[in-house]
Amino acid sequence: MYVLIVDDDIGIRELLAQVLEDEAFTSVTCFDGADALEYLRAADTLPCTILLDLMMPRMDGWAFRQAQLQDAALATIPVVVLSARSDLAAQGRALGVANVLSKPIDLMRLITVVQAHCGGAVPG
Repeated sequence: MYVLIVDDDIGIRELLAQVLEDEAFTSVTCFDGADALEYLRAADTLPCTILLDLMMPRMDGWAFRQAQLQDAALATIPVVVLSARSDLAAQGRALGVANVLSKPIDLMRLITVVQAHCGGAVPG
């Protein structure tokens, strides 16, 4: 099991991956929603949660979430929206996501949320 990080900002992807690694979680990163869907549909195992930015090129978080919900194999994976704008966070909740975390991200809160969805540390 692992966490899937979907964000077009390489700095954020790398920071989140490092924070999760420091807490003994494994992660995979994707650039945008299209990249994430392609990855998930080809994956042998699915992530315990998805950290999802909303504002991305090509396929944004909204379109990703809609596609995820329409795919029975992916629909039950919990999604945590990462948003810099409070109005987007409210809309993220409307999409039925498990949690919404505001950017800049409180890293201790992030770890708590990931642990809640992944059942504690995930072996690498």
